[in-house]
Parts: sequence; structure tokens; C-alpha cells
Amino acid sequence: MFKLFKRALGKTNDAVKDVAPKKRKNIPKEEFEDILLESDVHYDLVERLLETLPETINKIQAFNSLISVFQYKADFKNSEEKPFVEMIIGVNGAGKTTTISKLAYRYKQEGKKVMLGAGDTFRAAAIEQLTRWAKKLEIPIVSTQQGHDPSAVVYDTIESAAAKNFDNIIIDTAGRLHTQANLSEELKKMIRVANKAKVGAPHRKLLILDGTQGSSSINQAKAFNEMIGIDGIIITKLDGTAKGGSVLSIADELKMPIFYIGTGEQPEDLISFKANDYIDTILDEIFI
Repeated sequence: MFKLFKRALGKTNDAVKDVAPKKRKNIPKEEFEDILLESDVHYDLVERLLETLPETINKIQAFNSLISVFQYKADFKNSEEKPFVEMIIGVNGAGKTTTISKLAYRYKQEGKKVMLGAGDTFRAAAIEQLTRWAKKLEIPIVSTQQGHDPSAVVYDTIESAAAKNFDNIIIDTAGRLHTQANLSEELKKMIRVANKAKVGAPHRKLLILDGTQGSSSINQAKAFNEMIGIDGIIITKLDGTAKGGSVLSIADELKMPIFYIGTGEQPEDLISFKANDYIDTILDEIFI
């Protein structure tokens, strides 16, 4: 797991090396501040993290400061419901479809029966892309044509999976901006219909955040949470950015569970987020 985090945060660690090219037992507080800012940690959070630190910092002190960001109660909302329904939400380009394939692959590897629902009927390309992944992974999918009612896809997917005794359902949604009122209402309707098809569904609403957007994705996440209530986050594309420190800002601002980190384009490129491993990976580039 630790090596996977090291690969995922490769570009972030390269940026850290630019600020602190040589590992040491202790570093000046000012240098640690530069490292955090270079990694895209919010300035206000950096100031809070530094408040209780001495002028010269060792690895243990740095770790204790950073891990404090994750000391909030996170409800991972795991359920024994069957089928367990997850709805995947986020803006275009965040990596929703690829993430769905990764989740489906993960569940299948665990021996579970998985069904996909192509609820992004706004774009024909989204239906085609998800269908290709379903075929590649040999997983059934419920889909319709572009422009059709996505709530019907939600209902049909849950009905079909329940009838066939499936374990997991993963439903795609249109990549929508929270400013698009019509798409927002459509999303709310999909959630209502899911609950009609199976009381309590969707059991988990996961928001996909693009790691390359850094801390700027926080306002987007807040808006989605106010709109429908988000149960957790998956951060994608961290392997392609030097903004890995934004995870600290996201955790601090949203105080939501971070379920997974995307580390590449393949179905297996999804790792469970572990705060300790995340922080250790960054600090190992700084301290002996």
C-alpha cells in the first residue's frame, strides 16, 4: 500500500524535493511552510498547522501536525443492504466513468456480482464509454439512448439487480455543474426514484474530485453536498499533479470520508485512502 501511495504522489514529491532537495532529521519551520504551500495546501490551513510547531521541526512533530487534519468523525456508511446501490456524482472530466470501472473491478475481485447503470443519458459518449468498460470487465449494464430519462435507468437497474440477486449496483450520472439548475433537479429526481425502487437507495453517494484541480474543487464539493448530501469522496488523477497537498485542504474543509485515490487509467488503479500512509509518503521525502 505504501509503495502505491508513493507512486500516486510522485509529482507532488518531486515538487517537495524542489523546496527541500536534501533529507534531514530537522528542518526550519519556514521551510516546512514553503513545502506545504508548494503542495497546494490552503494558506489558512498551513498557518493553523504551524501554530503549535517549534521553529525547528522533526518528522514526528510534522506527522502529528498533519494527521490532526483527519481527526474528525467520518461515517463511511457501509451497509449490508443487497443490492448495495452507489451513485457516482461529479462534473465532466473528473473521471467518473473510469472510476466506476475501477469500483466494479474491485467488487468483482472480491467475488461480488456487480451491475452498472448508465444514468448519464445527457451524452451519448458517456453511455458508449461505460458500455465498453462493462463489456471489458464482463459486467452487465442497464442503458438507454441519449436524451432518455435517466431516472428510468435508475429504476430498471435496481429492479433488475434485485431480481437477479446482485450484490452491488453502481450508477453513473451526468457530469453536471451545480450551477445548472435543470441538471440539479434531474439528479434529485434520480435519488427519489432510487428510493422508490429500493427503500434507502442510493445507499452511498460518492463525489468524484479531480486531483489536478487541487483545492479549487472544494467549493464544487460543498455545493453538491448542500444539494443532495454527499457520503464520501474519491480523488482522481493524483498521479498526474503536484497538488497532492490539496487532500489536506479537502479533508479539512469538507470533513467527509475519503474512500479511494485514483492512481492511473487501468481498472486496478484504485487504492483505499489511508491518512497515515498519505502523510508518511510526503514526509519521507523530507525527513531522514
